[in-house]
Amino acid sequence: MSELSSATNNFSSDLIVGDGSFGLVYRAKLSNGLVVAVKKLDRDALQGLREFTAEMETLGSLRHPNIVQILGYCISGPDRVLIYEFLEKGSLDDWLHEKTVNASYALPWATRLSIAYGVAKGLAFLHGLPKPIIHRDIKSSNVLLDSDFAAHIADFGLARSIDASRSHVSTQVAGTMGYMPPEYWEGNTAATVKTDVYSFGVLMLEMATQKRPNWPVVVDGKEVGLAQWAVMLEGKNRYNEMVVSSFVGEKGVDEYFGIASLCIKESSKERPTMNQVVKLLEEVLVSE
Repeated sequence: MSELSSATNNFSSDLIVGDGSFGLVYRAKLSNGLVVAVKKLDRDALQGLREFTAEMETLGSLRHPNIVQILGYCISGPDRVLIYEFLEKGSLDDWLHEKTVNASYALPWATRLSIAYGVAKGLAFLHGLPKPIIHRDIKSSNVLLDSDFAAHIADFGLARSIDASRSHVSTQVAGTMGYMPPEYWEGNTAATVKTDVYSFGVLMLEMATQKRPNWPVVVDGKEVGLAQWAVMLEGKNRYNEMVVSSFVGEKGVDEYFGIASLCIKESSKERPTMNQVVKLLEEVLVSE
């Protein structure tokens, strides 16, 4: 802990690079020269202790190019700290919503397609494990980008694994407004892999429209959510009304929205698996 305190200037606010669930994330350079991301969980939150355990149980043993790698952890008195690989381009959320004031930061359409494909592959891997893992909080701030803009899924504090003999895990509602599936609002709190599929579909819409899923959109004088907007336009060849204007006419836009619309189907049974999504996105990428 003393080395981590030194590497973060005693967890200085100047080195904060992110705000994970139940804790802050700092950029730190260790004594061996390695730059890492350090998440210090809230001392007082029981939930912080649960997150620490959840992240250790899931990320500790996972190795996949589209999932952030955990390098170590530290327990010192009431403090719980997790150490991850540092991904220098930061979060997808920053690139979509914070840096867009500067045109040089704009992510090209091909890069967005590639990021969606990377997240899909990471989720397909998690869902295909002998004991499938449901992330339960897929959103743009939980997708980190490396120097090549490859996507890495992060923040597994709400993740749950399910026995292969079962289809769901019973739990309380978890996730982020705008990304959560409609079944949650109907009182069904059983988390399934299709919960992640829905959130991923919303993430696809967010990347194409540059609009935050938890902010309403005014359509025909009415306020609707991002997913509702897509459903209203489905089958009408009107997706150009949603996509960022500079991407109108790009190859694969309609197919991209078609895949997102499948993922956000109201009935979870009608949503594709993440393996199917990966194959559909591969077809779009090949056509590029």
